[in-house]
Amino acid sequence: MLFVLLLTAAAAILTAAYSQPTTTATYPNCHRTFSCGAITNATYPFTGGDRPSHCGIPGFSLTCRDNTTAEFTHNSLTYRVLQLNQTQKSLTLSRTDLYNNTCPSDFRPTAALDNTLFTYAAPQNEALTLFYGCNTADMRIEPHNLFACNSTGLNFTDAYYLIGPVPSDPILRIIYCSANITVPVLRSAGDLLAASRLSLREALMEGFAVNYTVPHERLCSECSRLGGQCGFDSGLGRPACICGDRPCTFTITLPPEGSPIAPAPFEETGRRNPTKVIALSVTGAVLAGVFFGWFVFYCIQRSKKNVDSKSAIILSKEMKKAPSSKGLLAPPSPNFTNSIPSYPSSSVSDLGRGSSYFGAQLFNYTELEEATNNFDPSRELGDGGFGTVYYGVLPDGREIAVKRLYENNFKRVEQFMNEVEILTRLRHQNLVKLYGCTSKRSRELLLVYEYISNGTVADHLHGKRAKSGLLSWPIRLKIAIETAEALSFLHKSDTIHRDVKTTNILLDNNFHVKVADFGLSRLFPNDVTHVSTAPQGTPGYVDPEYYQCYKLTEKSDVYSFGVVLIELISSLRAVDTERHRHDINLANMAVNKIQNQTLHELVDKSLGFEKNGDLRRMVTLVSELAFRCLQQEREMRPSMVEVLEGLKGIENEDLNARKVEIVDMSMDDDAGLLNGFATPTSPD
Repeated sequence: MLFVLLLTAAAAILTAAYSQPTTTATYPNCHRTFSCGAITNATYPFTGGDRPSHCGIPGFSLTCRDNTTAEFTHNSLTYRVLQLNQTQKSLTLSRTDLYNNTCPSDFRPTAALDNTLFTYAAPQNEALTLFYGCNTADMRIEPHNLFACNSTGLNFTDAYYLIGPVPSDPILRIIYCSANITVPVLRSAGDLLAASRLSLREALMEGFAVNYTVPHERLCSECSRLGGQCGFDSGLGRPACICGDRPCTFTITLPPEGSPIAPAPFEETGRRNPTKVIALSVTGAVLAGVFFGWFVFYCIQRSKKNVDSKSAIILSKEMKKAPSSKGLLAPPSPNFTNSIPSYPSSSVSDLGRGSSYFGAQLFNYTELEEATNNFDPSRELGDGGFGTVYYGVLPDGREIAVKRLYENNFKRVEQFMNEVEILTRLRHQNLVKLYGCTSKRSRELLLVYEYISNGTVADHLHGKRAKSGLLSWPIRLKIAIETAEALSFLHKSDTIHRDVKTTNILLDNNFHVKVADFGLSRLFPNDVTHVSTAPQGTPGYVDPEYYQCYKLTEKSDVYSFGVVLIELISSLRAVDTERHRHDINLANMAVNKIQNQTLHELVDKSLGFEKNGDLRRMVTLVSELAFRCLQQEREMRPSMVEVLEGLKGIENEDLNARKVEIVDMSMDDDAGLLNGFATPTSPD
């Protein structure tokens, strides 16, 4: 095996030698740069202007319009180049036909970029969909964000836009529009557009971010180090190292990717180098020594790994001996949170030596640092109670969200381990997936999740995406059902989330729910009715009985979910100090309005509550369910299973109603559902 490795390494070094073409072709003017307007001194791989096509890679050609505007054409669409950063290999582009204009000349979506050369900077961009030639009078729901576009090629003049992914909504599918296009815009511009602090025209002018890759970058770097400059030989279809205006007369030799061996000195073409054989012999001897040392190290580590594996198997068997009430996860110790400091257990003390912890992959800190571009602030997705979350991409291409703890104190370590244990034991389509974490020996404690790209429910209800108009009633009801399914699954698995809120409910591009943030969650013994613990959670969502009596139960999550239901109905925040002092707490506000039969004052006006009888009935039924969840005494609240059944019943009633013609109900009839619906008396 060692002999094969040595032969492979030697072959890699010999084949890495890059010989220049022996043709008499010339490559003039590659010392020149491209400059146009705000873009200055662009070099390889870009061409254009004073830089001929042989001075860069095909596909990187720039043009200069009116000596002021640099343009880039790709897949037959032309873009303005607003910014070019050759150090970071990034571009900011804007479609030329949508620059300072909201009516395109070509109703085609922005074409996908060649992913071998260009990639969209995902965390920096936001999808913006523009609908043209719409007859809004025929729509069941009048769209938000209308704008004018009087294109002569369309039958109707109405147009509107949506920020973010277009939902697969049965109501929004019935859209009478002649055309629509989707273009990326900078997320910062999308946020300002949603907040009405930027016009649509201005947002389009901000453009979108793109990263690019330089082919054969290592070869070009070595060429530059030896005094040449990179160009491109179209005949051979590969880069050429140019000296003056001709191919350089030396051979570039590159070591294998990642090899510590430095590049070999250049060899002039046509001249035999008597030291080459000696150099290769020395290199072979060095490689032999390196691989022999590696082989010895590998054997020692494998021996250790076998010992650790046997220990892990023994530990696993011990864990399996404990009874499991529901077969979904092994029951935790009642004193779980008291067993965490200093990692006393054997499974924790070995953390960092093995490849996983509780089944979660262990990541190297450097790997995650590179994936997030050194925790670049521009990649920040948000921050919560105990960490900031960053967007990243792993070497295998997976998009990830990395939670970085604020500080590694006792409480943070407890929450870190709690989240790892829960998310690795539980699997559900509506729970966010944990890919892994760092070990206790890492510089920082980091959690690595799947990246969920469409923000949180809070973002869409009353945050930066609120004015996009994406959350129609059917989508809100679906969000409620999928969240209830996740919480029901947790409760069946003897787990209480303990921090249910709209900022912890993530949405994917199809508006499917992913419940997140289990740092405060508790694994619950199956033979007790409650756990006595100091109240933790978010103001506005905390169960009042838990707050008063320090008794945590499954019904604490039910109360928090009741607040989420009211947020879905009203689009209001759980706590807002700018409201009247009696209405600062949304739960109290909702209970009062439902009791006073003034539900219409609570419902989000954009839902069409007073115009649509079917919708009015469904919203009323959901508000009744939320009212039951918000009861002060936990015994009066339904279980999450009952809540889920109630929501599915409301959804099925709506689906059945679509099949037949329904007589519109009056407001008084709907309000009658709540007549006499006073606060139930306490069983005490």
